[in-house]
Amino acid sequence: MVLVETAMRSGGGSGAMFDRIASRYDLLNRLNSFGADGRWRRITAEALELDRVGHAARVLDVASGTGDLAIAVARRYPGATVQGIDPSSGMTAIGRRKVERSRLGHRIRLDEGDARNLAFSDDSFDAVTIAFGIRNIPDREGALGEIARVTRPGGLVAVLELGEPGGGLLGVLPRFHVRFVVPLIGALLAGGSEYRYLEQSIRAFPPVAEFARTMAGAGLGSIETRRLTFGACNLFLGRPAGEKTVAGADA
Repeated sequence: MVLVETAMRSGGGSGAMFDRIASRYDLLNRLNSFGADGRWRRITAEALELDRVGHAARVLDVASGTGDLAIAVARRYPGATVQGIDPSSGMTAIGRRKVERSRLGHRIRLDEGDARNLAFSDDSFDAVTIAFGIRNIPDREGALGEIARVTRPGGLVAVLELGEPGGGLLGVLPRFHVRFVVPLIGALLAGGSEYRYLEQSIRAFPPVAEFARTMAGAGLGSIETRRLTFGACNLFLGRPAGEKTVAGADA
């Protein structure tokens, strides 16, 4: 329902396609989601519960894009610092300007980086987030393993990802939006054929329970899932230590 992600993003992790559309990225997100993407990010930030950490929390935001989730986390937790990484230099440049405008430059740093090869030591972060990026990484379990590696024991990993809305009358409009409106808006505003891949990539993403098992296979336990907007988006929470259980909840 949002985020102009395509299967092309995963091809080599260069971010070249996103460099071409970086200037239109945020506008497309707002239009495609009717503004819901901001709410989804705020829910993700609140789920981290970093105010329970007994020190200044360190957060890694993987596939940070133009920095919206990094900014949401920093605003929610005034004592936290956020390191964002993204393979697109164009997206990162826009994100840096947004961070400076938000006057959070002393607590947010955005750099180029690849989720499959994180340049950080083990147990470096209290929490790691990735929004709308895991769907287009071919080796998802490998990337999640890297994310688990850099998260301290007891820390939290939050994965926010688009999904195919559920069945029933309440899911009809979201499904129509994902399958027809999102690709049309992307094609009209960006003029790029890559947006045709968006609906297919959302539908191809594994069901909630299956992706939760992928997280468990990567070494994440105590997994919780939350359905957002009738399943048009899902939030997955897990920890790098402890019993590997799967729980579900709606939001």
